[in-house]
Amino acid sequence: MLGVVNLDKPVGPTSHDMVGMMRRLTGIRRIGHAGTLDPLASGVLPILVGAATRFSAELTGRSKRYDAVIRLGARSATDDGQGPIEPSDAPMPGEDAVRTALATFVGAFDQLPPAFSARKVGGRTAHRAARAGEPIELSPRRVTIHSLQLLAFVGDEDGADVRVDLRCGAGTYVRSLARDLGERLGCGGYLRALRRTEAAGLTVDTAFTPERLEALAADGRLVDVILPVGDLLPLPRVILDPEAAHAFRHGSARQLTASQAADGRTAVFDGAELIGIGSVHANVLQPEKVLPTEIAG
Repeated sequence: MLGVVNLDKPVGPTSHDMVGMMRRLTGIRRIGHAGTLDPLASGVLPILVGAATRFSAELTGRSKRYDAVIRLGARSATDDGQGPIEPSDAPMPGEDAVRTALATFVGAFDQLPPAFSARKVGGRTAHRAARAGEPIELSPRRVTIHSLQLLAFVGDEDGADVRVDLRCGAGTYVRSLARDLGERLGCGGYLRALRRTEAAGLTVDTAFTPERLEALAADGRLVDVILPVGDLLPLPRVILDPEAAHAFRHGSARQLTASQAADGRTAVFDGAELIGIGSVHANVLQPEKVLPTEIAG
């Protein structure tokens, strides 16, 4: 069994919990995911089944989309609703000011990860160190926000909820965006709710809930929802003839025609079957990741 399941993770379980569920349902130990979702978040969690885990970096590296609610008027130690939360007595901005501030985050910039995150420094995990009262000094990292659209602004006596549609590159922390938006506006802010609506080329409208996957597994139909990983790789394709595919599978470089593939990384197929990823330079295809014959698909 090889492929990707578009799972709609509910609020509550961890991403690791969902991996455990899929191991139980499939009977396969080799299960992973493409991009962690925090317990308070829901939405698309691509589950990698079998040898599809070999392509985690390529799938995780694709752009993502979120429906997020940012709470203005308070600050959170975790930058989300887990807190502890401290209300702010600063004046609340209006909708126009929020819209203007949101626009300043579109583009590439350096973002500081949350103190309570899965980032590691010197073998120590940031959220564990923070909970132990020994927070780690984290370094900013470059992220890209492609678009940030204000969907709703609802104010009340304590603050305001700002709902946004966010399209961003891999590695972007929405909690950090909520925190930084609040600081830019001077009133504080944290992430109140988050739903991932797109990841690894998958969308939430075609995702399966855990309950639905349980039912399909009970009927012996879980294989029906496993998608070919080759269809989701964000790479150009090269299709090899049987002789060239055999050489690729055995780790041999192969001369291509000028029209087969441009220089760079490419997904490699034997007909309709994904057999790995290679890199092309001067019309020579060099294997990078190769699926053994018995598990290619």
